[in-house]
Amino acid sequence: MMEKANKKKLSSSAFLLMTTIILFVIMYVAGMIIFYNAGFAKPQMFLNLFVSNAGLLVIGCGMTIVMITGGIDISVGSVTALVCMVCAYSMERMGMNAYVAVLLALAIGLAFGVVQGYLVAYLDIQPFIVTLAGMFFGRGMTAMVSTDMIAITNETFLSWAKFHINLPFGTHNSKGEYLPAYIYPTVVIAILVVILVSVMLKYSKFGRKLYAIGGNQQSALMMGLNVRKTKFQAYVLAGFLSGLGGFLFCLNSCSGFVEQAKGLEMDAISSAVIGGTLLSGGVGTAVGTLFGVLIKGTISSLITTQGTLSSWWVRITLSALLCFFIVLQAVITGMKKKNK
Repeated sequence: MMEKANKKKLSSSAFLLMTTIILFVIMYVAGMIIFYNAGFAKPQMFLNLFVSNAGLLVIGCGMTIVMITGGIDISVGSVTALVCMVCAYSMERMGMNAYVAVLLALAIGLAFGVVQGYLVAYLDIQPFIVTLAGMFFGRGMTAMVSTDMIAITNETFLSWAKFHINLPFGTHNSKGEYLPAYIYPTVVIAILVVILVSVMLKYSKFGRKLYAIGGNQQSALMMGLNVRKTKFQAYVLAGFLSGLGGFLFCLNSCSGFVEQAKGLEMDAISSAVIGGTLLSGGVGTAVGTLFGVLIKGTISSLITTQGTLSSWWVRITLSALLCFFIVLQAVITGMKKKNK
């Protein structure tokens, strides 16, 4: 009887992940059917979901790590803008090479992670308040660097941005010419981050500590876990991923300006939640966040392909999905409490 009950009953994490995957498949297949003549069924259209959202995917993985502990980071959009501006300014106005720009981007992310992690973990300040201050500080520092848009013309950087990897499949255009499908190195980096974070969360002691703290911090303390140190490390890792994601975002935009990446923090949070990460902590996967990002990208592609709807419908649809998954999480959590 117990075995039958266990087979019928899925864990909240697995159920939410499966719901996200099914939703993505339904949305994308519907797009392929409705917009077949517009090229939605072409392999490159699917790959463009990764190309356009590589930076968001990396940042979303960092957000997932923090949210598993029961925290949040709403500074990632401002960090991305600061990273892009500093990279552009350092190369175009100060003559630095592209390799130094990479180090600056990672250093900025780490700095935010260290400071915010210390304030949250060791001074017990609410994560929302700390990262809200980080959001304002990052956006303000971006404006301090420059209020003008700076386009990147550095040859090395542009060679990175334009380099693409042809894949062994593709399509033919109207002239009968074969066009191979392609991705950029940013996609490879983003997928590697998803794999590494997934392995870390599932198989490492650090990953198990994150879930334990998010599930019940008091119980984690009684188990002898160093909660403060683990939380601090989570924010440092998330900060590093924000810096890396910001650099990938910069490779896509090849520019820096004050209003850049505005609302990216909401995209990262919604992608994580839609992917099955609980706002209360203790549940979440990088794979789920991947599909959350793909759903966001699919919505954007569908609206762009449709052509007559405002781009604001992306936000409206994401908001509706976010509300749906939050309610679904609340229902599942309530059912689990009743079963206990």
